[in-house]
Amino acid sequence: MLLLVLMLNMLLLLLLLLLFMIIVVMMMMMIMMMVMMMMMMMMMMMMMMMMMMMMMMMMMMMMMMMMMMVMMTTTTRTKKKKKKKKKKKKKMMMMMMMMMMMMMMMMMMMMMIANV
Repeated sequence: MLLLVLMLNMLLLLLLLLLFMIIVVMMMMMIMMMVMMMMMMMMMMMMMMMMMMMMMMMMMMMMMMMMMMVMMTTTTRTKKKKKKKKKKKKKMMMMMMMMMMMMMMMMMMMMMIANV
């Protein structure tokens, strides 16, 4: 009889332990899920920020292009002496464009690294 009671007690204890373990695991899972959700939210926010930055950069590029076009059109109706000077400006503009492109590429790379 005593043995049976002990066995039952042991079983009950085991069950309780199991339940406790399950609860702990569940709690851990919940915490993990919360953390994951937070991380996801952060990632989403980062992505949104990146997208906004990209849009801003694109807008800037468009504005620059428009300015270039205007400059190019205005430079044509001038004397020969002035044209030579303008050529240098055009080269400078090209350099500026190249720099902008490089910046864009760098930004893209940074975004890729951040996303991964």
